[in-house]
Formats: sequence, structure tokens, C-alpha cells
Amino acid sequence: MKIAIFTDIYAPWGSGGIASSIKAQKLELEKLGHEVVVFCPGFDAREKSVVNVPSHRWLRINKSVVAKRPTVVEKFVLEKFPNFAEFDVVHVHYEASCSLAGVRLARRFGLPLVQTMHGREDMAIAINVSHPWKYITASMMNHMHAKYLSHTLKIKRDKFQAPTRARAKMWELMVNQAEYADVMIVPSNHFARKLEHYGVTRPFVQVSNGVSAELVQEDFAVRELDDGAVLKLVWNSRLSREKRILPFLQAVAMLKRPYLLHVYGDGNQLKAAKKYAKRNDLKVKFYGMQKREKIVRSMAEAHLSVLASYNFDNQPMTLLEAEATGLPVFFCDPNMLEIVPSESYIIAGGPEPVAMAIALENFDSAKVAKMSKQMLKNRTKVLQEAQIGDLLKAYGLAMQKRPQ
Repeated sequence: MKIAIFTDIYAPWGSGGIASSIKAQKLELEKLGHEVVVFCPGFDAREKSVVNVPSHRWLRINKSVVAKRPTVVEKFVLEKFPNFAEFDVVHVHYEASCSLAGVRLARRFGLPLVQTMHGREDMAIAINVSHPWKYITASMMNHMHAKYLSHTLKIKRDKFQAPTRARAKMWELMVNQAEYADVMIVPSNHFARKLEHYGVTRPFVQVSNGVSAELVQEDFAVRELDDGAVLKLVWNSRLSREKRILPFLQAVAMLKRPYLLHVYGDGNQLKAAKKYAKRNDLKVKFYGMQKREKIVRSMAEAHLSVLASYNFDNQPMTLLEAEATGLPVFFCDPNMLEIVPSESYIIAGGPEPVAMAIALENFDSAKVAKMSKQMLKNRTKVLQEAQIGDLLKAYGLAMQKRPQ
């Protein structure tokens, strides 16, 4: 099978997150003999079959390179691949320029189209854009999206997931793109239900994000924590508003039990987080962006992996990587209960710093070993090699929808 993947974010060397899962998908597909070409902006292309599409030289969003207009990307792709119609399936991962070009090319040549719905663009606007500009920004993004993919679904404010006009505009963007797919992939069931609520009718296949087996080859020991010993925490996410690094540091500042927090990642709140930690004399070490191998070694020595986001993530790699290494997890979003095995986590009573602090302060240290055993028992289920069969089923279903 010849597969074209369009993504606006792809894994640079040492990166994590969804981009690393896309890279792992590519590698697993290639192991099975499929031909895969990834189209993305701004990638340091030391990896074969990765095509760097025209990108803005200086423009960055969350430090990620941004592709130029979809029409520019389309023209470039067709110049490089004049026989684009020979691809068997097009797989699109985001809702920005490069991914939009993928949707348009699939439609243009009548190719089967698979769309993975990863993100909560409504929450990204709600969290990261200041109040006077939320609706303006969402409207502009919606308008630009509709310019390249016409919108048939209109979303109004409601009490479910679109309590503001800005969030309704972003849901409108997301669901209209989903409706262009022959098959929609969702990583979690709770996200699929939200998309259906807002009118998505396309058939969907639930395919988990996956961790590369090469990253977690070693045998991980059961974590144990003696009563009164230092609680070792690992933060393995962006340092950003939506990931809520500052509320978590506020929770850590309330702890009376001994702890040490290792923070891996970069983002627009790195400086603020460092400043807060220093001002409050927190036991926190910041490492910035590091190779995944180094982060995995740190996870092997930790007691808990931390996810502080709330109503934003759909299936965060932070939790999957923790499971793959046998590391118990801490979170405050009840949606995450779908992601991890039972009895392998600590969940706070709410997203507030005080609720997170209470959960961390009061949990029984002796439970760490039991939680770790549960993670180790299920660790192979989150590997990319275990998910690739479901991905191929989605491709096959899309090809049936668009017979050649």
C-alpha cells in the first residue's frame, strides 16, 4: 500500500507528544512493507520519505513551524509528486495548512481519505487567547478554514462543550473537517461522543496513539515508595497554559511531604514556571527539551508521571508512555479514566491546585507498587505495534468507501 500522511506537526529528533506517535505509525507501516511519505512543515529531514513542504520562515505557533497556504502546499506536492493519484490512501492529522492541503488533494484525485481527530482546538483558543480576542481569533480561523474547505455544519453555543461563541466557532471548524473524511479515526471514545454531539456523521474507528517499542525495550522494575521517602514526580509535557504547569506548581508548593519534580519539555510558560519555582523555593529541576531516551530513564526512576491538563487532552502520550514504562500516573481530568488501567493512577478531586495538592499529600505510598504492577501488566497494549492492525482496518474501510 502507498500511503500519504499530511501533518502540521511531526516529530523532530527527541520530541514527544502526538508527533512521535505519527512517526511511530510511519515506522511500523514501513516494517510491514508499506510505502509511506510524510508531508509536513519545518522538519529537519534526516529521515527518509519525509517531505518538508513550503513553510513560513519566522512564523511559529507554540514554537512549531507553520506551513504556507494550502494552495501553495498543493502546488509544491504536485510538482514533487506528479503521480500523486497513485497513492492508495491519504491520512491527515490536523486542521491547519499542510493537513488542509492533504484533504484537498485527496478530494481532487478521488483518493480514500482518513482523518485522525487529535485536538481540542476550542480549548486551545479558550486557554491561550486573551479575552477580547477569543471570538475574533476563532472567527478568523474559522473563516480561513472555510475558504479552503467549505462548511456545511453550523455550530451554536450550548452548555455541553461550546459555552462561548469562540468555542462554538472552533467546534464548527473541527466537525466540518471531520465530515470530509471517508473514515474518521479518534484516539478515545469520549472524544468521539463529543464529535457526534456536534453533528459528525462519518464512520469512525477508534485507534489508540502508540509508543514506539524501540523506546521502551528495557525491563522496567516495579516502582516502590517507602513511607516518608522522597516522592519522585516526572512532568513530561509541554510547559503551556493548556497543560497547566503553573497550577501544578502551585499544588506542589502546598506539599508537606518530601518530593522532587523533574520537568521535561519546552513551551510558552517555561520562563514563568522557572520563576515561580525559584521564588517559592520548590524542589523542581527543569531540563527543557531532551531526547526521549533520557526522559524514559528518568521515568524508570520515578514514582508518578504527572498530567495536569483539564478538559483539553483526548489521549495524551504522557499517560501512554507512563504505562509503557510501568509508571503510575497522576491526573485531575476524569476523561483520562478511559485511558489508563484501573488501580494504576491517582486522580485529584478537581483541577484546582488545592485539590491536586490534597490528592498528592494524602495518597498511601504503599499503593505505588500495586499501581506500577498494573501498568506493567498492560504495557504492551500501548505500543504502536499493537495498534497498527486497527490503523490498517481504518485504511481498508476508507478504500471500500472509495472503490478504485
